[in-house]
Parts: sequence; structure tokens; C-alpha cells
Amino acid sequence: MPFTIIRQDITKLKVDAIVNAANTGLRQGGGVCGAIFQAAGKEKLQESCQKLAPIETGEAVITPGFSLPARYIIHAVGPIYHSEQAEQSERLLKNTYTNSLKRAIENNCKSIAFPLISSGIYGYPKEGALQVATKTIQSFLEKHELDVILVVFDKASFQVSQELLGDVASFIDEFYVDKHPEMRKKRSCDEQDRLLLRGVQGRVSEEALIPSSLSEWVDELDEPFSQTLLRLIDDKEKTDVEVYKRANIDRKLFSKIRSSKDYMPSKKTILALAIGLELSLEETDYLLGQAGFVLSHAVKFDVIVEYFILNQKYDIFEINEVLFSYEQPLLGGK
Repeated sequence: MPFTIIRQDITKLKVDAIVNAANTGLRQGGGVCGAIFQAAGKEKLQESCQKLAPIETGEAVITPGFSLPARYIIHAVGPIYHSEQAEQSERLLKNTYTNSLKRAIENNCKSIAFPLISSGIYGYPKEGALQVATKTIQSFLEKHELDVILVVFDKASFQVSQELLGDVASFIDEFYVDKHPEMRKKRSCDEQDRLLLRGVQGRVSEEALIPSSLSEWVDELDEPFSQTLLRLIDDKEKTDVEVYKRANIDRKLFSKIRSSKDYMPSKKTILALAIGLELSLEETDYLLGQAGFVLSHAVKFDVIVEYFILNQKYDIFEINEVLFSYEQPLLGGK
């Protein structure tokens, strides 16, 4: 899971490092900071912190995890938000995440968990704090292999763009069949037809994507998923690394999909690959059909992903933020 969002107590995570939203004096505070000190063993942790204090806003230092399941604690100081200095606050918050990620790499960490830094008593607007976190982490992961978890304590502390959520909600209202029971039978028949025709009938002409002879049809049905994937990567003129990074997929999982003729990934993984490849809805249906799957308007997860593909919005982190808001599974992973 290269980058995922969960609702959990950060002190209970079995990762290589957790990030403490620290103060410049590296003293025990309240909230997440206080919980980390208590769980780690406040006397030993404070003694270790005193040797490193003070640090500046935007900086990050590392200590042992002591009694925590995590091996390390990375202490990072986010900015106190001031609206009249919004650009400076954003720059400092980016530095906080980047420096924390650097400490993890320097100490051979394979996984790291963050709280949403500065979004509590430091007053950074939650929507803005989330955007800075995801964009900074996304940029870092383009050049590094690391599992990153953003830990959200409750839904109130997690805010996605209201404009985006409004657009998605409108799309769900229009196409999600649970809101339109009279559409269920028609949708079910349509989706069965799409699956039988490998996800293409009703969206593009048969001449364009369906083989013209029975022998060609059988040959394509026998094509391994890995071969279809490689062909699409070539067609889109992308590299393997670019695809699995944009799909938020672990390198080892991608290698398994790519090299094994018999391995069939999950529907969730295939949709992540479709996002990484920037496939159209027709191409996504086709790729899903190779594994026997189909997008269904009876599944809210599918409807949300379809909204992003139809609108050519291929930022998988943005998609996962919306999926998380709707309490749906996230795209990507191991």
C-alpha cells in the first residue's frame, strides 16, 4: 500500500516509523503528541528528545519508538497557521512532510504513518492541510519506494473539496441504482451484455474493438491479463514505473502481475491500473473484461470511480480521498 488513508490510533500501528506532530521544544504536548509520549514511555522518550531539542518549524528529527509497535518516532514541527501568511504556512507544512519522509528513508524505513499535521490546535484549514499532505507525499513517492499511511482519527478531521464532493454526489444521485430502483433491471441486463462482450458493447462500435472472426475472438479471450496490460502500456507510451506509481501499486505486486501469465489481479487493482494508464471508460471496461469484471451501477465504489474516469480525472490520491469520505475501499496497495 504505497499511500493509503485509514481511521486508526496511530500509536497502535506496526510500521517502521510514526510521525509525531511535535512542538519546537520536543516536549510532551496534548492530542496526538501526548498520546505518543504516553504509549512510548514518556520518561525515556522525553530524555531522548531533550538531546535533539530545539528544532525549527518545518524540521524533523528521529528517536527510537521505545514501547510503541513502531521502530521509530519522527518528530516533525508543523506551522501555526496564519491566514495573512498562507503561502509561508504552506511552504513550512510541505517542508514538515518532506523532511519527515527523508528521515524515514535515511533510516531504511519501509513504512511510515502520519497524522494530518497542523490541522488541530495549530489551526491549518483541514481541506488545505489534506491537499498539502497528499501532494507532498505524492511528489516524494515518484522517486522513492515507501509505504505511507495517513492516519485520520475521525471524519471531522478529514475534509475533501466540497465542490468535488458535490459533483460526485450529483453523479451518484443520477447513476447509482440504489437511488433509482426502477433502473435496476435495465442496468443489470446492460452490465451482463457488457461483460459478455468484454466490456465494450454499448460504448463503442463492435467494429472498433470486437474481433471480426470467431477465431480472433477466441484468441483474444485466451490472452493473459499480463499481456493485455503490457500492450496497453506500450499503446499509451508509458513506462512500467510511471504506471505503477500513478496506480498507487506496490512495485512487487506490479512485477507479479506483469510477469505471471496465470495471476489475475483483483477488480480494485485493475481499476487502479486503469487510472495509472489514464484509460477511457471504454478501455477500462475492456481491461476489466479481460479478468471477468464489469463496472456496475449497483455498486457505489464503481460509480465513484466511473465519475473520475468519465471526467478524465486521473489523480489516484484525489480519488482515494473521495472514496475514503464515502467509506469505500481505496485504490492501489500491495
